[in-house]
Amino acid sequence: MPSMRFNHMELSFPRGTLTKEFRDEVDAFFCGVLGWDALDTEVVGQSCHLLRPDDGQFILLAESGKPISSPGYDHLGLLMETRDEVDAMLAECQRFQEKDERLRIKEYEDLTGPTITVHAFYVKYLLPIWFDVQS
Repeated sequence: MPSMRFNHMELSFPRGTLTKEFRDEVDAFFCGVLGWDALDTEVVGQSCHLLRPDDGQFILLAESGKPISSPGYDHLGLLMETRDEVDAMLAECQRFQEKDERLRIKEYEDLTGPTITVHAFYVKYLLPIWFDVQS
């Protein structure tokens, strides 16, 4: 069977959401804190915003008449190498939250199994899903 990996995710917003101000606010966190790249791009005649953790993965922000609704803990997992990296990222997110209360954080106790321990927190900022940052 051929291998498969994550390439992209599209998140849709109500029409009129992706203003320059909104894009700048998104970039302040996702680029400034998480270290991603961002760029504006046109997709099928629509101005969209692309967030890129690396060259092979991206999250496309687009507007739609039927935007996504995710009121629960739907999330995308972000894997870091070590628990120290997770803790450092949590501290960065907490510093950002001091300046902008729209950033939400949910901390978890370690999930310990027979062969692995997952160390994680969830973070949500302006996008309609949570991100599970873990090692």
